[in-house]
Amino acid sequence: MLDYFLIQFALMSQNRKFLLVVFQRLIEIIANKIHLNLAKINLLKKRKLKWRSLIIVILFLVSLIVLWQGFSTRKTSTIPEYTPPLVMKEGDPYIRALMRTITASEALDSNPYTLLYGGRHFSNFSRHPNQCITIVSVPHKSECSTAAGRYQILTTTWQEKLKKYHHKFFNLSSVNPKSFEPEIQDQVVYAWLTERHVWGVDIAVRLRQGKLNQVLQLLSGTWTSLGYGTENNQATPLLSQVYQRVLTEELTAIKTR
Repeated sequence: MLDYFLIQFALMSQNRKFLLVVFQRLIEIIANKIHLNLAKINLLKKRKLKWRSLIIVILFLVSLIVLWQGFSTRKTSTIPEYTPPLVMKEGDPYIRALMRTITASEALDSNPYTLLYGGRHFSNFSRHPNQCITIVSVPHKSECSTAAGRYQILTTTWQEKLKKYHHKFFNLSSVNPKSFEPEIQDQVVYAWLTERHVWGVDIAVRLRQGKLNQVLQLLSGTWTSLGYGTENNQATPLLSQVYQRVLTEELTAIKTR
């Protein structure tokens, strides 16, 4: 009998060991599965996080583009009101569009014909106002400028060009030879821009060839805010857009005459 119990006890002990091994193995399998599931979950989380981050970046970039386009459109849309039609009625539409483009950078004002350097206005058109106004910005800070009118022409330059071109557009017997009237401002600058030997090229031809930037660079020694000079401003980067817009207006005006 004692032998029987000893045998049964030994069998139970072996079963216990077997069960313990089985139980340990089950735990290992479950742990591995849990680990794998956790790894998958973490991987999915990482993937979701990457996609979420990518979507956020894309949305941010799209927002920036939309905001920039809106800002540019608002800026561009305000320029034409400061580039009103010329008082002078005749002339090549390409040169006229160029003159209005020069206005956009040089005389950004709703009434450019009366504008003085610095932003004040004058009312007497009997002659160039010749007011020397102190320059407050570099590179000519503390000097003074007599620039005036739609094309911000200096007194000495105006006197020189008026004397040279006045015979082309008015009779001295009936008009003040020193006049700075809006139409005279237009006519003098138009005659100046269309004189080929002054610039070394035919500006109208260059404009018809689509070479606006070459023309602006050529003129930057005279009008320094055209993108290649020393006094660029908020309108300078938009001059190409301004030119295309006013050129369309000038070409349309010819068809309706």
